Amino acid sequence: MMENSTPSYPPTDRTQVRRRAMRGVYDKAQVHAILDEGFLCHIGFVIDGQPYVIPTAYARSGEEVYIHGAPASRVMGVAHRELDMCLTVTLMDALVVARSAFHTSINYRSVVVLGRARQLTDLEEKRKALRLFTNHLIPGRWEEAKQPTDQELKATGVLALPLDEVSAKVRTGPPIDDEEDYALPIWGGVVPVIQTFGKPVPDERVLAGLTAPNSR
Repeated sequence: MMENSTPSYPPTDRTQVRRRAMRGVYDKAQVHAILDEGFLCHIGFVIDGQPYVIPTAYARSGEEVYIHGAPASRVMGVAHRELDMCLTVTLMDALVVARSAFHTSINYRSVVVLGRARQLTDLEEKRKALRLFTNHLIPGRWEEAKQPTDQELKATGVLALPLDEVSAKVRTGPPIDDEEDYALPIWGGVVPVIQTFGKPVPDERVLAGLTAPNSR
């Protein structure tokens, strides 16, 4: 899907950041950067009056986010009628250690997307979405791995959620203590959160002489 030329997502009544409004972000470049850095999202939806929130992997292309799963799952089972949902992604950057328990917090970058997801039925569109999804998790892996058959594509559900109603919220910087608390003999600052990938561990069926890909 092609990128929209406007540089920001216009805030709506549903996406306007109200609490700590100065942390609200609507710039598309920043929203896309958060989505592209993350791997796990949570999708919320309601079926027959019952709310559900499900964690799942995702990938972005232009102004759509793709989610995949088993056709028999709850969300895929009702998506043929287009499903209203909320998608969230949160990246945790640091613990914010304040002098008071009240002001202890975290530095984070988060995105909230509200919209109506459509189910992909065209096999070629689904193939492109799964390539995007695979390479988002492990760059270049789609080209290294065995390609899915048409039957496997039919057995995989894929949803596309448009980036229409979107906002981000970002906290950075040190703790914000009450002025009188800075005189207390208590340490204050931030503890960065660093996530990294470990050394690949092969399964027992890897053929001799093969090494793990250098993708990550």
